[in-house]
Amino acid sequence: MSIQLETVSVRLGDAVVLRDVSADLDARTVAVIGENGSGKSTFARLIGGLVGPTGGTMRILGLDPVTHAKQLQRRTALVFSNPDAQILMPTVAEDVAFSLRADRLPAVELRERVRIALDGFGLADLADRASHDLSGGQKQLLALCGAFIRRPELVVADEPTAYLDARNARRVADHLFADTGHRLVLVTHDLDLARRCDTAVLFAEGRLVAAGEPAAIVADYEAILRC
Repeated sequence: MSIQLETVSVRLGDAVVLRDVSADLDARTVAVIGENGSGKSTFARLIGGLVGPTGGTMRILGLDPVTHAKQLQRRTALVFSNPDAQILMPTVAEDVAFSLRADRLPAVELRERVRIALDGFGLADLADRASHDLSGGQKQLLALCGAFIRRPELVVADEPTAYLDARNARRVADHLFADTGHRLVLVTHDLDLARRCDTAVLFAEGRLVAAGEPAAIVADYEAILRC
């Protein structure tokens, strides 16, 4: 199973932001929807290992994220709405190569892996460009490239298209949904993207209140929004 949670809670400071969340999610693509403050981003951070549970038990890719944190980090990639937080190196090629630092690849193999990755994301012509001089859409593609070059088993993306125009949002989404052998947990306010997923979960007030076929879950959410 990919993601299993049993009565998991998360407390941040004095606030309980997730409460008694139970889920068994084995679909390849999972949409996470809900209003601002519903707990969906905390859920993404929990799955991605950025926050830990304060109650309950969980398994991600079969691993306990507390006792096997390093193993899980190697198998998981995170993508957020602001790519500037993920871009660390001066040039595009250097930033993508940085994602492979732990693999200690020979220089020739490293350059080839980077070249192939950049080409796949349409960034080959920008290899020597200063990373922070890119457009917003190009930066998000660079962040994705850096994530996917590691060949992760699980990609957790929290509002990755939030600040993009329609063209770049579509390009980013197409990479996220491409079947490269990874699973995807996608937090999004874009309900069309949510409908593209294999399953969906709906959060409200820190609780997982519905899970199932995306069209039905989105319809339930839209009904809530109309109230």
